[in-house]
Amino acid sequence: MVTPFPGGVGISGLRVYDWPAVDGVCGGSPHVHLACSECYYVIGGQGSVQTLTRRGFAETPLREGGVVWFTPGTIHRLVNDGDLRIIVVMQNSGLPEAGDAVFTFPAEVLADAETYPAHAQAGDEESARRRRDLALEGFLELRRRVEAGEDAALDDFYRSAVRLKQDVLDAWEKRWRTGALASAERTGEQLDRLRDGDIGHLAEADVHVVRAEGPRRFGMCGRLDVHDPAEGFSPHD
Repeated sequence: MVTPFPGGVGISGLRVYDWPAVDGVCGGSPHVHLACSECYYVIGGQGSVQTLTRRGFAETPLREGGVVWFTPGTIHRLVNDGDLRIIVVMQNSGLPEAGDAVFTFPAEVLADAETYPAHAQAGDEESARRRRDLALEGFLELRRRVEAGEDAALDDFYRSAVRLKQDVLDAWEKRWRTGALASAERTGEQLDRLRDGDIGHLAEADVHVVRAEGPRRFGMCGRLDVHDPAEGFSPHD
């Protein structure tokens, strides 16, 4: 059995889109995560992450060697000012790229649970651009409302996002229980063994390597190198 990533997290390599948008900025599709934190470790280039929270709009610079993370509910948009490359560290075994994401589409799209999934899919560059532009349309309107002091703006968006994901919450819980929760409980068991002088788990030590899955995917913010721990192997196999 392949040992999960430490802490039950997930990682992806990300090359942020360099496509210019209607506001003249290059970058990805604005979206939010409902149950997961996400961390960016910048490995090259430069840019920023634009965010919307109850504190308002903010823009955080991203430079090589920098680390930025944010919690659930932070609406975010990656901006590419030049060859921006990031390692993304995600809670809950990579759930942010595996379902825990809602795009900031216009309100009428978010309100239609039947057509939202079609707008959210992207299998090629054309559909990824179209998705990004639609999410940006909603993001810019949401930003305008937040900056105008409309207290209900974010709550309206959050409620729409939660309604869209009601049917998958059980699957998210399963991923959490078998990933992050199981990892934490495993550490507790190991500490108990160490107190008793039990070295059993140390004898199972090994090295695991994970290859990127196939060609880069069109992700929410850029081209992704996806790593799945289930595909890992021991160099001794």
